Amino acid sequence: MKFKVKKPIPGFESVEEVFLKKVDDNFAILEDEKGNTLFILVNPYFLKKEFDFEVPADVKALLELKKGTKAYIYTNVIKKNPTKESLINFKAPFIFNLDNSTCAQVIIDEEGLYPLKEFIA
Repeated sequence: MKFKVKKPIPGFESVEEVFLKKVDDNFAILEDEKGNTLFILVNPYFLKKEFDFEVPADVKALLELKKGTKAYIYTNVIKKNPTKESLINFKAPFIFNLDNSTCAQVIIDEEGLYPLKEFIA
């Protein structure tokens, strides 16, 4: 699925469009226009059921989010070696509006980096 980036992604400010490639119901890969992998993404509710955040008003406006909007929320995986040392970044979720094919990353004020090993057996 192709999305227009409505707010620059930190570290990837020149990327204007991204492709979200779902691996399964909980994981996806975010690629740039050239097919380069930007992030491995995970559904935060799959890992942390109580995950909740307020979408800033400017992001709501940019993405045209309103009640009933179909959207995906993902957080990115910071890959480490070995994989069990990877981190999940709950501090900067991505929001994908499926209704108008737009997306943005939101930086929220909360503790955010958790070791992947906290969520896997």
